[in-house]
Amino acid sequence: MRRHSFAIALVLSTLMTTGAGAETSSWFKEVEVPKPAPGEKVQIKPQFKSEPTFQPPASGGKKQAKGSDAKGVKKTIKTMVEPSGDDAAYIAFDQGQYLTALKLAEAAAKKGEPQAHTLIGRICAEGLGVAKDEALAAKWYARGDELGDVQATFALGVLYAQGHGVKKDYDKAAALFEKAALTGHPEANYNLGLLFLAGTGKPKNPYRAAQHIRYAAEKGIAAAQYDLGGMYQQGVGVPPDALQASHWLKKAAEQGMAEAQFDYAVVLLRGLGLTRDEPKAIPYLKSAAQKGLAAAQNRLAYVYAEGLGVKKSPLEAAKWRLIARAGGLEDKRADDQLVQTLPKAQLLAAQKAANEWRTRAGFF
Repeated sequence: MRRHSFAIALVLSTLMTTGAGAETSSWFKEVEVPKPAPGEKVQIKPQFKSEPTFQPPASGGKKQAKGSDAKGVKKTIKTMVEPSGDDAAYIAFDQGQYLTALKLAEAAAKKGEPQAHTLIGRICAEGLGVAKDEALAAKWYARGDELGDVQATFALGVLYAQGHGVKKDYDKAAALFEKAALTGHPEANYNLGLLFLAGTGKPKNPYRAAQHIRYAAEKGIAAAQYDLGGMYQQGVGVPPDALQASHWLKKAAEQGMAEAQFDYAVVLLRGLGLTRDEPKAIPYLKSAAQKGLAAAQNRLAYVYAEGLGVKKSPLEAAKWRLIARAGGLEDKRADDQLVQTLPKAQLLAAQKAANEWRTRAGFF
């Protein structure tokens, strides 16, 4: 059986894209200041979570089954390959044939193949074709870990960190993440960095945290790039460096991370570590707003109200303010200036446009 490249699909309830703003695995979050003065240099402050939230692999890890949506619901597949050879279980999995994949993986597991245990663990953890059973998944991951599969080691660490299928135990999670991190596993390094950052399961050590998070960032993990940017902004575990902060925020933004897109847009709008560049900021800001980030929607309202890099439009400003408000972001100043001042006809048009956007985006 081949050494798989997929990660364990463990979707956290906090990883939402609705509401006042999208939650991420990151401890760094933009503090919205609606209208900075021209040339104002406002330090963006991080917010430390009481408990670290763990990020399942985003790259080099999870390989979503071809022909399946995010929930694992099988779609029409034009080309089906008959599962055979050492990769049979994975071919079946990729094609959404989860029961076949399970049967093939069980046969491989009986032969002592480490990766087969991990594949069975994932099927159980996600309830793919079978009843979801994270406790059983933990047992399969534990055996895969014993046999030397790094993905099993990492997956078991995530379960201990979350308390899914096993009793929450940050010490065990830290040991497993460290074991996986030593093999160069990017997501394990990232999660280990979060533990050092929070002082949970590991002694609090921002310098060690920065080393592990940097490694993951350099390997392309967007959440790590985002956090590293925040650490450079605040000088947490690294020297304060606005240019480095901008560099890593841009990396995460380019991968489509909404929070990073928003924060990088703010960097460009304010000239934090970079030359102020409103036109370049707007696409990032719009992308974050379209993904449902209320803070970005609110900022976009001010952008349209002031004509910063876009054509000034009171109607668009009101529309985005109404969308942000419906998402839970309070801003009385914006309501007073961008909504209440509109003539009734334009306000009705803005409300209609806001409702249409929310309907298309699936918020109704």
